[in-house]
Amino acid sequence: MKNNQPGALALVGSGEYLPEAQLLESELLRFGISSGKTNTYIQIPTAAGKEGEDRLDFWRQRGADQGARIGCEVKYLPVLSREDAFNEQWIEAIKSAGLIYFSGGDPVHLAEVFADTPMWQAIVQSWHEGASLAGCSAGAMAFGGKIIGIRRSHISAGLNLLPEIEVIPHYDKFLGWLPDRVTAAIVRKDADTVLLGIDENTALVLTDKWRKYGTGNVHILRGEFEMSEEVFPYN
Repeated sequence: MKNNQPGALALVGSGEYLPEAQLLESELLRFGISSGKTNTYIQIPTAAGKEGEDRLDFWRQRGADQGARIGCEVKYLPVLSREDAFNEQWIEAIKSAGLIYFSGGDPVHLAEVFADTPMWQAIVQSWHEGASLAGCSAGAMAFGGKIIGIRRSHISAGLNLLPEIEVIPHYDKFLGWLPDRVTAAIVRKDADTVLLGIDENTALVLTDKWRKYGTGNVHILRGEFEMSEEVFPYN
């Protein structure tokens, strides 16, 4: 069956592909399948594209292990350049997948590779047709209209899937590591967006409403944001 509503959307603070995230990722995949998508999990490691082959192999294996635990097909798409984001074969794979997942690394690199490309357009279309879409750490940051500089001081353009939201992942850790940078992000005078801090091993998931998943908290640091007191999975 085809769904006229977007699929689930997950902003994840940390922990992609780990056993602790198996329930979350299983439920996201189930949401996609319930909308007529296949039992297929797409891994997109673009944000780690500058970290070398060893790191990319690490992410590939971690995703394969999670797929084995969940019991689904995993397709690893090494989209490392803008040219890769025009690969028709990979675009076709995205169209039927139940879950499309961006893992961590450099959010600016991720946004630069995908912005205004056929693959990003296919991902957004698939999400609108019922696929679940998730971004962890860098992935969550890149989904916004702007990417705030926690490790760097500047603001960069995001993929604009959620133009009114900015995300600080690993919030509980960053608050201890770089408190001045976090404070500067919160009080930034030119900001007119909601700023969310998502703790490690925690996610914020949108289905019919926003719900929290995991052991940590979601912090509304700036602006007004409505989040249900229910937790995800909720049924």
